Amino acid sequence: MKNLSVLLTTLSLILSVLIGIVISRSHTGTDSSSPDHKLLIGLSMDTLQEARWQVDRDVFLARAKELGAEVSVASANSDDSTQIRDVNSMISAGVDVIVIIPHDGQAMSEGVRQAHQAGIPVIAYDRSIQDSDLDLYITFDNVKVGEAQAQYLIDHLPSPGKGRIVRIYGAPTDNNAKMFKQGQDNILQPYIDRGDIEVIHEDWAENWEPANAKKITNAAITNNGSDFHGILASNDGTAGGAIQALKEEGLVSKIIVTGQDAEMAACQRIVDGSQIMTIYKPIKALASTAAELAVSMATGQPIIARGEIDNGFKTVPSIFLPITSVDKSNMMQTVIADGFHSFEEVYRNVPEAERPRSN
Repeated sequence: MKNLSVLLTTLSLILSVLIGIVISRSHTGTDSSSPDHKLLIGLSMDTLQEARWQVDRDVFLARAKELGAEVSVASANSDDSTQIRDVNSMISAGVDVIVIIPHDGQAMSEGVRQAHQAGIPVIAYDRSIQDSDLDLYITFDNVKVGEAQAQYLIDHLPSPGKGRIVRIYGAPTDNNAKMFKQGQDNILQPYIDRGDIEVIHEDWAENWEPANAKKITNAAITNNGSDFHGILASNDGTAGGAIQALKEEGLVSKIIVTGQDAEMAACQRIVDGSQIMTIYKPIKALASTAAELAVSMATGQPIIARGEIDNGFKTVPSIFLPITSVDKSNMMQTVIADGFHSFEEVYRNVPEAERPRSN
């Protein structure tokens, strides 16, 4: 009977490996399973300056509350020292788990180290934390995001597969920006090697600031004139900065611009024709799932992660959510159908006679 029990346990573990990595780690301080214990989650955010991150926060808070947990939120305003202090404050407050959206994925390895010294597990949200004993990473497949952006651009150039483009990367401190670039490179490099695509200008937009993206676009125009066909902007914020520069030169809608995040302003630009596409990442699903995972981890419940990513220190169990390319043709079936943005807000700048039917 004992041998049978051992065999069943072994088979169970093998099955777990086949379907994904099982994580079961809760912090070793307060007994989170006690009926008198109120679960407390720390949510350390890089910034709340972009509308996208406000959505993440609000959905995370709402779902955590539904699950009976309280959340302590701190925004570091894109400052690494502030974010480390925020994490330390959460540790001192006795949180059960910390969810971190890092400003600098390398710098925040110190936050993971300090949390683990206190026996508190850490989940990286949307952006990986490098060179750390990270417990779990939840995000979208960022390489696929870059691939989707680049493929859409290639397919929609005036001469599909051929043209001159500008590339605007994200923040150099954000590992996601490097993964977006990796995905873009996967698609673009064969075209570049054949001479079909020429990158006339490229640069990194510090802190993802639209103003920095505008400067990059201004420099591209100053150095090369208006003889190019597309801007591969890595998110909607940088797309907005690029479009502002194009507007000043009378080039809006003449040069196609990509983006991602399906921000309201970007969706409005897409339906009025100044931006060609965005990547819709169902942020409500991401934030809601992250809250559920945080509660599970804090209470020691097993978590199955079917993906993984190498953060330089270890292979981190990872959960990837799907993405969708969105343009004018499928705005109604994606962003609006999901309730991410309302029809009235997205089409507010489009004359009523030119809008699609809202039902």
